[in-house]
Amino acid sequence: MTDTTTERPVDRKLLELLVCPVTKTTLEYDAAARELISRSAKLAYPIRNGIPIMLPDEARKLED
Repeated sequence: MTDTTTERPVDRKLLELLVCPVTKTTLEYDAAARELISRSAKLAYPIRNGIPIMLPDEARKLED
């Protein structure tokens, strides 16, 4: 049986390759929040089980 409460680590090389799907700009990794931040799009993309969810509809809007 697998433990679903343990988050898988994020592949650092993958993070270096990813860009915001909206603006095509670089992303900041927020390890504490488990999100990838796009300052230009003002969106935070979640990371679930070590997998970045790069869908704008799944992203959280950042406050101004």
